[in-house]
Amino acid sequence: MAEASLLRIRALGEAQVRELHALYQGEWWTAGRELPDIRRMLAHTDLLFGYQDRTSGRLLAFARVLTDRAYKALVFDLIVAPDHRGRGLGKSLVEDVLAHPELAFVRHIELYCKPELLPFYARWGFTTDVGGIVLLRKSSGG
Repeated sequence: MAEASLLRIRALGEAQVRELHALYQGEWWTAGRELPDIRRMLAHTDLLFGYQDRTSGRLLAFARVLTDRAYKALVFDLIVAPDHRGRGLGKSLVEDVLAHPELAFVRHIELYCKPELLPFYARWGFTTDVGGIVLLRKSSGG
């Protein structure tokens, strides 16, 4: 764990759900997410990873995974509170995900990131070499 004052968590309390909502509002990929949708998303997330401040309970870092536990696992929303970046929390989250026993036999663990984050994820073997696959997306009005 990055700091002794942190506690690893696998579920969020109501205050932390609201803190996650606030964290989301500051990021390009999650700004505009609404609290009811975040609650629904959390209810259907397979694995949740986070760090909270041991004293205040404040959510400092978060990631989630959707997986079939055999072939695919997709890491979403890896986020660290701006005032705690550069302290190793992102690294700890990635390592927690990769060490989780339910993902031990998953053939492909995948994630989305901006090009400037490729070196960060490459240290764990993440690569853009995915056999010529192209990301396709259909957006809904909701």
